[in-house]
Amino acid sequence: MTNVSAQTAGLDTAPPGATQDVWDTAAIRRGHLRVRTLVNVRWMVIGGEVALLIAMAFGLRYVAPYELCAAVVAAGAAVNLITARISPQQRVMGDREAVVQLCIDLVQMSLLLALIGGTANPFILVLLAPVTLAAATLPLRPLVVVGAVASALSMALAVVSLPYPDILLPVEFRLTAGVANVAGIALVASFIRQSVVEAARMALALDVTQTVLAREQRLSALGGLAAAAAHELGTPLATISIVAKEMAREAQTPNVKEDAELLIAQAERCREILRRLSATPEKATDEVHERLSLRQLVQEVIEPHANASKEVRVEAIVTGAKDVKTPDIHRRPEIVHAFTTFVENAVDFARSEILVSARFDADTITVEVRDDGPGFAPEVLAKLGEPYVTTRPGAEGSRTGHIGMGLGFFIAKTLLERTGAVVTFHNAKPRGAVVSARWKRSELEVV
Repeated sequence: MTNVSAQTAGLDTAPPGATQDVWDTAAIRRGHLRVRTLVNVRWMVIGGEVALLIAMAFGLRYVAPYELCAAVVAAGAAVNLITARISPQQRVMGDREAVVQLCIDLVQMSLLLALIGGTANPFILVLLAPVTLAAATLPLRPLVVVGAVASALSMALAVVSLPYPDILLPVEFRLTAGVANVAGIALVASFIRQSVVEAARMALALDVTQTVLAREQRLSALGGLAAAAAHELGTPLATISIVAKEMAREAQTPNVKEDAELLIAQAERCREILRRLSATPEKATDEVHERLSLRQLVQEVIEPHANASKEVRVEAIVTGAKDVKTPDIHRRPEIVHAFTTFVENAVDFARSEILVSARFDADTITVEVRDDGPGFAPEVLAKLGEPYVTTRPGAEGSRTGHIGMGLGFFIAKTLLERTGAVVTFHNAKPRGAVVSARWKRSELEVV
């Protein structure tokens, strides 16, 4: 928990049974352009082209080869009709097919623009439509191909086109307009691509968080079920044991006595199993299992790591304001999981000591994990809690050398925030890293 690698490696443990696909970041690089999306966008572009030609012909009364323009628009409509008819609307196109389809659109738009002024026509911006669609739905390489084709056609339209009606612009202006359109293509494509990638990465990370939370909830439910079983079955087992002892004392034949003693032994075995299931005092009943003290919380957090390393001592303390009652809190698997993984990460990078502390006053409850390691790296401190915060290929300086995906802090922070916590990360003085979560007392306390 104490440097770049600590933030991104020590906490990245996939839940048991999770498939590799869930953790496969390559999923965000797969194309997902559906036929229906392409067809709908094409109809919008074709509608805009028709409106433009009608405005030029009847509104502005410009002279242009409208028959050829109409033929180009009709060809685009025919291609779109064929695409819609021969392919299922929900089908996702392959990358090559998508590139070919979008390049056909670029050629169709360029032919129309070449007949009505090329780069002198302000509607040259229509070439952004296929590039925008590629940026939103295709991987990087197909996007680069579509963007290159659009840029090449933009520059070609600067020198190969019929003059804009009633206006003869110098070639320098047309070239400048072409360069401006290329710059616009690059800027818009980069902006949309970055937004889509970030959204996809966030969605994937949230899916992983949901998987972890579902696992913790299942484990918590099993713990509650075991506690309830231990409590509810204790009385009938005791009754069976008493009756069996009476039968053994009053048995008139060896066989009956032997059977009664077998019942006593098996009942005792069942009671021993139930005692192990409810080994901790706070799980004596299902109702009690759902609540725990702050001391029980910090002990539960450090328990898996108390003897994890002979080099690191893990301790827990609870402190509170004077004359303020120590609260009992709701058992929340999100809190236990998040702080358990924080401690796990701290064990990997601490020099000799980790302190898990819980503090309370009349209004708030704070739980904190503090270690004496080198601390968070300054360049990533502001990014902690975001998914995939990884800046080094390895985990130098850690005890395990584990290399993660940068999801651990994101998962833990998300789980804590869902419980109403305000989560902060900072470096202690003179050294060490600190992770802290603060709640309003009313959000956690069992009344």
